[in-house]
Amino acid sequence: MSSPTFIHLRVHTEYSLLEGAMRLKKLCGMVTDMDMPAVAVTDTNNLFCALEFSEYSKGAGVQPIIGCQVSVAYHTAEPGEKEKAPAPVVLLAQNETGYEHLMKLNSCLYVDKHDGIPKVTVEELERYSGGLICLTGGALGPIGQMITDNHPAQARALLERFKAIYPNRLYVELQRHPGEDGGYTEAERLTERPFVEWAYDLGLPLVATNDVYFPKADMYEAHDALICIAEGAYVDQVEPRRRLTPQHYFKSPAEMAALFADLPEAIENTVEIAKRCAFKAYKRAPILPKFADDEVEELRKQAWEGLDKRLAVIQPAGTREEYEERLKFELGIIEQMGFPGYFLIVADFIKWSKDNNIPVGPGRGSGAGSLVAYVLTITDLDPLRYSLLFERFLNPERVSMPDFDIDFCMDRREETIQYVQKKYGRDKVGQIITFGALLSKAAVRDIGRVLQMPYGQVDRLSKLIPVEGVKPVSIKQALEDEPKLREEARNEEVVDRLLTYGQQVEGLLRNASTHAAGVVIADRPTDELVPLYQDPRSDMPATQFNMKWVEQAGLVKFDFLGLKTLTVIQSAMNLIFKSGRPLHVAADGTELYQPPEGGENEINLIPLDDAATYKLYSDAKTVAVFQVESSGMMQALRQMKPTCIEDVVALVALYRPGPMENIPTYCDVKHGRKELESVHPTIDHILAETQGIIVYQEQVMQIAQVMAGYSLGGADLLRRAMGKKIKEAMDAERPKFEEGAAKNGVDKKKASEVFDLLEKFANYGFNKSHAAAYAVVSYQTGWLKANHPVEFMAGVMNCDIHLTDKLSIYAEEVKRGLEIEIVPPCVNRSLATFDVVDQNLVYALGALKNVGVEAMQLIVNARLEGSDAPGGKPFVTLYDFARRVDLKKVGKRPLEMLARAGAFDQLDSNRRRVFDSLEQLVQYSAAIHEQKASSQVSLFGDAGEDLPEPRLSPVGDWVASERLMEEQKAIGFYLSGHPLDDYAGALRRKKIATLAEAQEKAEAEGAALVKVGVLVSGFRPMKSGKGTRYFRMNISDSTGQLAGIAMFPRKGEYEPTYEIFEKHDKVVISLEGRFEDGQFDPMIRSVAPMETVVADAGGAGLKIYCDDAGAVTQVNELLTRVTQEAKQPPRGAVSFCLMPPDYPNEVDIDIPQPFVITPEIKGAIKSFDGVVMVEDL
Repeated sequence: MSSPTFIHLRVHTEYSLLEGAMRLKKLCGMVTDMDMPAVAVTDTNNLFCALEFSEYSKGAGVQPIIGCQVSVAYHTAEPGEKEKAPAPVVLLAQNETGYEHLMKLNSCLYVDKHDGIPKVTVEELERYSGGLICLTGGALGPIGQMITDNHPAQARALLERFKAIYPNRLYVELQRHPGEDGGYTEAERLTERPFVEWAYDLGLPLVATNDVYFPKADMYEAHDALICIAEGAYVDQVEPRRRLTPQHYFKSPAEMAALFADLPEAIENTVEIAKRCAFKAYKRAPILPKFADDEVEELRKQAWEGLDKRLAVIQPAGTREEYEERLKFELGIIEQMGFPGYFLIVADFIKWSKDNNIPVGPGRGSGAGSLVAYVLTITDLDPLRYSLLFERFLNPERVSMPDFDIDFCMDRREETIQYVQKKYGRDKVGQIITFGALLSKAAVRDIGRVLQMPYGQVDRLSKLIPVEGVKPVSIKQALEDEPKLREEARNEEVVDRLLTYGQQVEGLLRNASTHAAGVVIADRPTDELVPLYQDPRSDMPATQFNMKWVEQAGLVKFDFLGLKTLTVIQSAMNLIFKSGRPLHVAADGTELYQPPEGGENEINLIPLDDAATYKLYSDAKTVAVFQVESSGMMQALRQMKPTCIEDVVALVALYRPGPMENIPTYCDVKHGRKELESVHPTIDHILAETQGIIVYQEQVMQIAQVMAGYSLGGADLLRRAMGKKIKEAMDAERPKFEEGAAKNGVDKKKASEVFDLLEKFANYGFNKSHAAAYAVVSYQTGWLKANHPVEFMAGVMNCDIHLTDKLSIYAEEVKRGLEIEIVPPCVNRSLATFDVVDQNLVYALGALKNVGVEAMQLIVNARLEGSDAPGGKPFVTLYDFARRVDLKKVGKRPLEMLARAGAFDQLDSNRRRVFDSLEQLVQYSAAIHEQKASSQVSLFGDAGEDLPEPRLSPVGDWVASERLMEEQKAIGFYLSGHPLDDYAGALRRKKIATLAEAQEKAEAEGAALVKVGVLVSGFRPMKSGKGTRYFRMNISDSTGQLAGIAMFPRKGEYEPTYEIFEKHDKVVISLEGRFEDGQFDPMIRSVAPMETVVADAGGAGLKIYCDDAGAVTQVNELLTRVTQEAKQPPRGAVSFCLMPPDYPNEVDIDIPQPFVITPEIKGAIKSFDGVVMVEDL
């Protein structure tokens, strides 16, 4: 490498979120291509990639310069003066002290900045100045800004102050970003001369930088779109928005030398600075706080005491000696590896959680294989009972940190984290940052917006990008696979522009947030080890390094996972205990009620041999049951018909790509349809519980131990090597395995066959500890559903109270699967959350869309206030409701949803009148509550009695179809009826089946192709792994619904089919349904608009029941007008049955002429005032 001539000292990577577009790999590649020995990364207000950059550049042979562009609050506003925006300076770490100070300053940027604007003060720069080189920030820096604002004296004074703060370490930064006219930006023109003059006057060196944001000039337009995404601007807004130019790219040394030919020292100083910055961020060994003076002794004490407590209440899986021997062994390994403190820290916050009735999961991951964890109550799974291996968790032959993943109740995990903060100190505990990327669909939507394209067009383009798995394919891949997308790009320049920009920015980091579970605990303030970031929405700072790099910086991660299922279990049990019923009655008559504060979680005390639970599993009635609610799992359950917890453990492990092909063999052996095949007599006992199949990683380890004499630690290393398919390791291990097997009397051929078998299954095998822990949680939810179905489903729905798609599925399960009545939302019967009354499920007010549980609780509180009745004092009228509930606090939008859902039906059955009168009712309520608040209450009357009741809107109610539509808007699905109800007769006459009938036919015949009338929702185009285009959608009718149903159009039918689904939501489909192993497997074969199919399916006519003679005239006028306008001939007869209240008898009226009758007309007639019922003739 020749002598360097220029080093870039101001580069923004993609970690300058939605600002920088330089990827680290690209950066290091360009540096080496340009023969530069070093480069600085100076992301805006962060050190997100400091350690990653150091490690990556080392591999690329580049010297990293750790820096940061820091926003400085340089201006103190006078009274009445507007505060100036912070301006940037560049700080570069010379050494470890400088890096530590840079971390401190980065923490100052965010922590406790209540206005959400990252900035540091000049005083903070002064406090943490050691070991840092400062570049003044160029024309846009604080000194440049003062010059631009015509305050040269203040600018000079600030420069002199910076010189004092950074003696011999301050460089006056110059930038030249030439425009089309050859000149520089206006700010650069205004500031360069004073910069140079003052530098010479004060003896300060100059330095040239190019403020780099993207790799090459041709990315400028795409990068400008990226800036617009961040700023909520449009690309056409040029002034005064744009501050960057096409020149903000990664220029070569030659280009920079030419640009500053008149100031060569400014170029030379970049190399001088690089030589002065010899520091590289480094990795550290794990650092933990000290839990006790003698952690070894403390762990032993707690472990032996815990063993006594556990053995006193469980039915042991072995002798006490076996438990003691296992405990001694594990303690020895933990002490040898130096991890007693880690176990004590985890045990402490879990014990605190349990003592405070915060539900904690029985275990997760390999940690459930530790007896020490079990006796410390970190886990609730006896590893001897389930034959779990400690070495799978902590291998003495492979030193690595243990890692307990802990599940907590979703609603209360924050309380445990707060306890940890209080115990160790808030400054020693932090969350972990995580980054979101700009994926293809989001890139198209965001760039379409900044290009000001119509929303509908952008939405259509985004939907043309297929999804593989859970992620959309790249724009490049979508263009290759989707002809319609290519056609759009060819036909319209703006679409081509969008997709071009999108390809340049997709994959860049978009935003920072905090990791859902990860928390670090340190022995010192965390900002001494890593820089900190703070999300404005969070009270707790987070590390600026993500999960991977924070651990390499020496911080130990603890996972506080929020598991919704634990919240479901607790919610269900609360409803059971609220009813006064026991959770469980044992065979001897012992009743299990809620234990005292801090007792064993009662769900852990239920029996694991409940016949009703295993019948529920066998019948696959497992909607909402943890781990087994997917259609594939239900199919596997019907095959397996579990009879013990070991079956559930095996199924959790087997139900994954690869191993699931062994489920039929497992089931056949279990049910005696196939003989259990012996692998070898020495290891058959290891495979007995899994019907002769290797299911678990632990079995691989045990086989290596028993057959070939491996230690369990060595067997774990073998398992890892096999799982990762490391050929060199396999070649070395095979002869070792064969030799060990020979010592146990196994011949070489058989040993080699077993080795091949292990090699195959090591890649597929599942962690048994994790499977067992999650099988127990699954069993607990299954037990609750089998024994307390209403309370369980209420608990499930409470945990998904804002997810209407899921509530729709659960409501269907409650009504049809469990045959439990759902009481519709009602201000007099419902709570804010789902409730159980008389073993019926009462729909939650808080489950309505756009209402919020808190707002609904105001209504419930008003109803309960001053009443000892269980449901409170019912509201009598709308005026009574407005007097007792402060409707202004509830909000008009939530009240509209209540009206749409029929929650006021007991107060006024005319939903439209209620809806249209809400403004008057809110004003009336506000006036009453203002009087109450100001104590303007008569001694002899209630507040508001003197206020006149407002007049309600004089409107007729919504027609039946409108009521359903409005109800669906509020609830999110159809609860009291279905939009296809009016089509039922026409569909039946065309011999078109219901979903329930299609499923019954497939079940009876094994397979069936049936025409079904359905309502379509959630329609979306997809692409298979092989590139085949297809559709997925949800379909429903009044008998049920199916989610995620696929349709693969025949060749040439993709576009016409797409158009049908785009224009029609009521369709008739040809549904091919197969019923195999008890599982209904549907697929759509063809589709047609329902209105076309039933156009000639009018019935013989209608019989219309009315309680108002005026309705006869209205209906007759409607039918006459429609018939005159219709294209098809009239065929339907119409008769009326008039039954007014003041008539002694019913009066039948036959209309002589025929009419055109359709399902839509029938629905319209049902909505007329005075029409009681409409029947098909």
